Amino acid sequence: MSLLFSPITIRSMTLPNRIVVPAMVTRLSGEDGFVNDDITNRYVRFAKGGAGLVVLEAMAVHSSKSGPLLRISGDEYIPGLRDLRRRMADAGPGKAAPQIIHFLKISRSGWRQKIEDLSQDDIHAIRDSYAAAATRCIAAGYDAVELHMAHAYTLSSFLSRLNKRRDGYGGSLENRLRLPVEVVSAVRAAVGDFPVGVRFDGEECIKGGYTVEEAKVIAWRLAQAGVDYVSISAGGKFEDAIPRQGEPLYPYTGYSGDRCMPGKTWPNGANRYLPAGIKTFLRQRGLATPVVATGKINTPELAEEVLSCGDADMIGMARPLLADPDWPRKVQAGRFDKVIRCCYANICKARDERFQTVACFLWPRGEIQAPESDDGVPPAWDGQLAVTADQGRVSLKWSPATDNEAVYGYDIWRAIEDSDFDRIDAIPAPVTAYHDMTAVSGIKYRYFVQAYDLAGNRSKASIVVQAVLK
Repeated sequence: MSLLFSPITIRSMTLPNRIVVPAMVTRLSGEDGFVNDDITNRYVRFAKGGAGLVVLEAMAVHSSKSGPLLRISGDEYIPGLRDLRRRMADAGPGKAAPQIIHFLKISRSGWRQKIEDLSQDDIHAIRDSYAAAATRCIAAGYDAVELHMAHAYTLSSFLSRLNKRRDGYGGSLENRLRLPVEVVSAVRAAVGDFPVGVRFDGEECIKGGYTVEEAKVIAWRLAQAGVDYVSISAGGKFEDAIPRQGEPLYPYTGYSGDRCMPGKTWPNGANRYLPAGIKTFLRQRGLATPVVATGKINTPELAEEVLSCGDADMIGMARPLLADPDWPRKVQAGRFDKVIRCCYANICKARDERFQTVACFLWPRGEIQAPESDDGVPPAWDGQLAVTADQGRVSLKWSPATDNEAVYGYDIWRAIEDSDFDRIDAIPAPVTAYHDMTAVSGIKYRYFVQAYDLAGNRSKASIVVQAVLK
C-alpha cells in the first residue's frame, strides 16, 4: 500500500493522505484582509485536487498595516473564512488549516522594527492575539490551526540565535523559546482538543543562525507545550536579504531565501535532512509528533522514499501543487504521466518579491488560477526537433504542437552519454525553443521534447537528437 495515500490521525483530525499544501503567499486578497472570490477559487482548486491537508496562507493575528494579506484579527473576518471552508469541503475530502502569523513593521526606507523594540506588554499582546485568532479558526469551521514561527517573522526572530534581547526572552535557547512556548500554551488553553501545528525553520541558513542541532530541541519543546505536528521549513531571513532602493526588504532574496525555496539548480529533496534529524530526535524521546518534510520533494517515488525510510510523516508540496493542484488526484489514480510538473523557475517567488499576484510560470499568460480540464485527447505534433551546439550552449527548436483545447507547454528531456533520460525543464506555450546552458564540451547529450495540454495529456515524444559542444 502507498504510504503517501495512507491516512494519518493528528489529535481529533484524520487526513485522507499524507500530502500537505504548505501555506503560500498569493497576494490575491485586498488590503482589507477579507476573503474574496479569487482567494476562494485558489483554495477550492487545491481542495478539489485531493491534498490531505491544505494550509491557508498566513493570515495576520493583529491589525498592523500590510499589503494584500488575509486577516483573522477580529470576528468580522469569520463569515468569509467560514464560507471559504464550506466551499472547500464541498470540493474535496481533505482537511484545512489557516496559518496564523504576527509580523513586525517595515518601511520602504529600509527601516524595520525588531524584536528588541518590543515591550513586555507588546509580547503579552502577541501571545494573546495568537490565542484569540486560534479560537476564530474553530468558529470558522476549520479542522486545525498552524502557528507561523518560520522565516523572517516575529516568533522566528525570537527563536533565532541572532535574537539580541537582554531579558528573559533572548540570549540562551531557553530564553529564546520562551515566547513561542507561551504562545503554544496560550493557544492550547484557548482551543482545547483542537489540532495545533507549527511551521518553523529547521535551519536559519544565515551566518550565526541556528542549525538542525538546535531545531531538534525547538521541535521537542514545542511538542511538549502542546503542538500536534511540526512542519519544517528553512531560511527566508531578513539578515541576508538584498536591499533595493525605495523598496522594503524582501526576506527571500539572499542565500537563505534560496534555501527556503530551492530552485532548479538545487537537488531534489534538498532540505530533507532537516525533518529527518528532527523526527529522529523526537522519536528517541518518546514523542510521536508527526513531522512534515518540504523542499523540492516533487515525485511520487521521492515522496514514498522519504516516508518509508522514516525521514518524515507527511510531505509538503507547495510549488508542485501550485503548478498542478490535481497532483494528488492524478498520482493516486496512477497517472503521474498527466501531472503538469513544476520546473522550479521560481517565477512565483519573483512575483511575490515584486508584490504581484502569485501565479505559476507555466500557466497560460495572464491567468491567476491553474487551468482545469478533463479532456483525454493528447496534442498532435509532427515530433521534429532541430538541435545546434555552439556559443557555449545547446539549442533546441521545434514547430508548434496543436490540441483540441490548447497546448499548455513542453517538457524537455535529456540524457548524458548513454544514461537514462531525465526531465530537466518545462516551458510554457507558445514558446518553441529551449537553450541548455548547463551543457559542457566533450560530453554527448541526447534530447527529446513532449508537448502537453491543459489536462496533462502528453503528445508522442519527438525524435531524439544528439549534441556535443566543441
